[in-house]
Amino acid sequence: MIIDIKVMLKDESGQPFMGIGLVWLLAGIDEHHSISQAAKQMDLSYPKALRMLQSVERGLGHPVVARHRGGSERGGAELTPLGRDFLRRYDGMQKRIKRFAAEEFKKTFAKPLASGGAD
Repeated sequence: MIIDIKVMLKDESGQPFMGIGLVWLLAGIDEHHSISQAAKQMDLSYPKALRMLQSVERGLGHPVVARHRGGSERGGAELTPLGRDFLRRYDGMQKRIKRFAAEEFKKTFAKPLASGGAD
């Protein structure tokens, strides 16, 4: 038996705007300097990737990606300083939460469960 924790941020209205998919997208943009390449790496459509970015930017109230027009030679994208900081903090928080959950899970289920039939 293992524990699997999903960490998701929601806005004030309860709409999710940050989860593992967006972490992967932002990391891919940081690596490839391209929204389309990051989306392709995740097998996402470009419009879906844009919607994900718009969602997090709406949730934060600031851009997380700077887009540069200009085609394959001059175009591209990069994380804004806020985007990079947010990604770093979210990733660190997610790792700490998962580590805590794993430790609590081990403590909770360290002893074998009581066996016996149901009455």
